This record gives sequence, C-alpha cells and structure tokens, in this order.
Amino acid sequence: MNANPNPPPWQKDIFQAIKDAGVQQVAYVPDAGHSYVIKSAIADPEITDVVLTTEEEGVAVAAGAWLGGQRAVLLMQSSGVGNCMNMFSLLSAADIPFLTIVTMRGEYAEFNPWQAPMGRATQAAMELMGIHVMRVRRPEDAHEVVSAALDGAFMAGARIAVLIGQDVIGRKKWERN
Repeated sequence: MNANPNPPPWQKDIFQAIKDAGVQQVAYVPDAGHSYVIKSAIADPEITDVVLTTEEEGVAVAAGAWLGGQRAVLLMQSSGVGNCMNMFSLLSAADIPFLTIVTMRGEYAEFNPWQAPMGRATQAAMELMGIHVMRVRRPEDAHEVVSAALDGAFMAGARIAVLIGQDVIGRKKWERN
C-alpha cells in the first residue's frame, strides 16, 4: 500500500464522513486507493481497524459490529467484490445494515486485463445481491455521497455500496522493466 504524503482532498473527505457518522470499526484489505482512510483509521483511537485476509471476512465483521451495537465500514477494491457474493446473503437474511466503499478497477485507463471482468460486473453483482449502489463520479462529491450512504445504512437500515470510479482515484502508474 503506497501512501501518498499529500492525499487528494476526496480521501480526507471520506474519512471525515466516516468519523462524523460515528463509525467505530473499519475493515479492509490493504489497497492504495484507500490508503489515507486506512492509515487514518489505524491512527484514530476511537476506531478499531481490522485488517482482513479476504474481503468476505469484512462482511462478517460489519455484521458482527452491528449486532454488537457498533457501526462498521468495509473498504475494498472491485476485484474483491466477487469474493463476497455468498456472504452478502447474510446481510439480507438477517436484515443487517451495511456499507462498503469500493475503489474501482477495470475502468478508466486500466492496464491490467485481470481487473476488467470484475470491474465491469461490480455494480450489477452488488445490485443482484440487494445492495444499493451509489457512485462517487467527481472528487468534490466524495463527502456528500459517502455521508448520504452512511445515513442510508445506519439510519435507514439499508445495504449500500459506494463505488469510487477509477477516474476519481487516478491512473495507476507502473514502471516497466
């Protein structure tokens, strides 16, 4: 996870929305697109950060947090959504509020062909499992969209995924050997 010493404002906005909503647990698989939120959660004494070995564990963490009286957010990359499909059924079967924030791959300027299939299928897969999808399409909308999603999940009891487009995150830059 490469940490940007000067993260874009939208990353700070997402963490602020999480703090403002009283989220107490942040579960994640390390991801550069979420690096600022992850580092901020680790540094915040009011938030328990839960590093996962696979994304579906995060669905169980979020469910357990809710059952224990806490709010949790799952951070993942679009490639991890496919890993969660069976676990998503737990959310609707037990009527558990849920919020995941997903950094997208396989979209804008993607160089890795392995990322494209799940990137194309992420929104449809979430919707198929009864998860409402919201998108951050412009960096300046990040706080509002994430804040609205947090209200929808924890005040209205919805299951929501916020997808952050690859064009918002920025092009990945890799050096060729």
